[in-house]
Amino acid sequence: MKKCNSLEEVRTKIDELDDKLVELISERSHYIKQAATFKNSIDEIKADDRIEFIKQKVRHKAIQLEVSPNMISELFTIMIEEMVETEIAEFRNKDAF
Repeated sequence: MKKCNSLEEVRTKIDELDDKLVELISERSHYIKQAATFKNSIDEIKADDRIEFIKQKVRHKAIQLEVSPNMISELFTIMIEEMVETEIAEFRNKDAF
């Protein structure tokens, strides 16, 4: 990580990271839509075991990187809930065309 020399420089770096975060979330969302094509039921989409595995994995990574695991867990919970809904919609529409 770069040592910044001013508040403006810090804010610029944060803005750059925010853009990258949105890009990564978008990329994740596109993969989620692809995943729907490989699944056979809504229960398979909801995959509670997989969701729990992801949450534990990111909590562990947060601890390693010294960032709040609770914050990361909450962020991923929101993201996963929204993406599950997206995947369900994609699943329901996959045979429509």
